[in-house]
Amino acid sequence: MEKNIKIQVHDLNLFYGQNHALHNVSLDIKEKGVTALIGPSGCGKSTLLKLLLRFYETNSGDILYNNISINDINTSSLLDNVTLVFQQTYLFDDTIKENIKIAKYDATDEEIIEAAKKASIHEFIESLPDKYDTKVGQLGDNLSAGEKQRIGLARAFLSNAPLILLDEPTSNVDSINEGIILKSLKDQKENKSIILVSHRESTTAIADRIYRIKDGIIL
Repeated sequence: MEKNIKIQVHDLNLFYGQNHALHNVSLDIKEKGVTALIGPSGCGKSTLLKLLLRFYETNSGDILYNNISINDINTSSLLDNVTLVFQQTYLFDDTIKENIKIAKYDATDEEIIEAAKKASIHEFIESLPDKYDTKVGQLGDNLSAGEKQRIGLARAFLSNAPLILLDEPTSNVDSINEGIILKSLKDQKENKSIILVSHRESTTAIADRIYRIKDGIIL
């Protein structure tokens, strides 16, 4: 793929059995900037993100990356160019540093620290006895949901992917840390395309474009 990515979604439909999960969804994602997908839980926002990585097959419609159908793009190429941060962050039983480095295996310590600062997790890590060498435990049992979520965000900031997909990235953090994270995302939008899924209206402050979704339909 090219360095910058634009996405066009045309008349996308997805069924779960007899349920119409997404109904004739169409939207444009610019090469740079923040696009917000807003709506209540269960409306289809997260499902749409997963479709952008071909986790599911659609029933009809198409997703175009730089005018190329997602069905014609190699899976490894797709995953190399897109970073997805889930609401629930999966951590390996290793150090905090190694868990962040998953996004970029050859990252320097300086790059890891900078990513952690953007995710508003650096000060917390520095407060730990072993700092970045602290073991997170199995499935991150030694960390809170908010701390795990911010480590997931640090991965996204460390990644060189031109497209970042964020599923409720600030759902488990307080308003102060949310503000720091949103500012970092705003700073990134000059050279990346960011799709931000949230049910919080506060996250739309940094968005260049907002799509509201209800019952699988773009309003």
